Amino acid sequence: MISALSKKHSFDAVFDSQKVFRLILEAVSNPARVVDMSEYAAKLSGSHPAFLAVAMTLLDNEVSFNTCENDALSDEIASLTLARKDEIESADFVFVSYPDDLENAIEKIKCGTLADPHKSATVVIRNEDGPAGRMKLSGPGIDGHTAVRATQMVKYAVMLRDAQHYEYPRGIDLLFLSDNGEMFAVPRLTRTEA
Repeated sequence: MISALSKKHSFDAVFDSQKVFRLILEAVSNPARVVDMSEYAAKLSGSHPAFLAVAMTLLDNEVSFNTCENDALSDEIASLTLARKDEIESADFVFVSYPDDLENAIEKIKCGTLADPHKSATVVIRNEDGPAGRMKLSGPGIDGHTAVRATQMVKYAVMLRDAQHYEYPRGIDLLFLSDNGEMFAVPRLTRTEA
């Protein structure tokens, strides 16, 4: 399997994963800060290389994932990470490739419990190019508030998440990835401001 992986991808499962992990950590620690992981996504082939870079970094055989019925992506993630496919309601990571899948995903995924808020899912969303406006965010990791360039997909995802009215400290983390490798996070305790 390792030789097949090296023939198809040049992503180093140890060193590149460490670098991508640091970028994810920077994005989650600094909501709305855009980080560039294009260098690492370029080392993977397929229709969603940025998704694969995140999957190879965060998933292993002890976590589960769901791709909203994107079978090609699901098969590739499973073969690269050995993570198990699961129903959307119990998956630890949910990868959303298409806008039409977003509402169903956010309404169904696990959001942790009051005793174990960390047992929530992380939603990794493909941030499609398109018209963008500004969205103000506040919460942990933000001094006062900050503004982020937000496409309709970003605004829709955050609106759907906020409409769930999770009881503190429950919630879900959103990680947005563009096709060109830009990534930013809107963690569970980050809120939008009018």
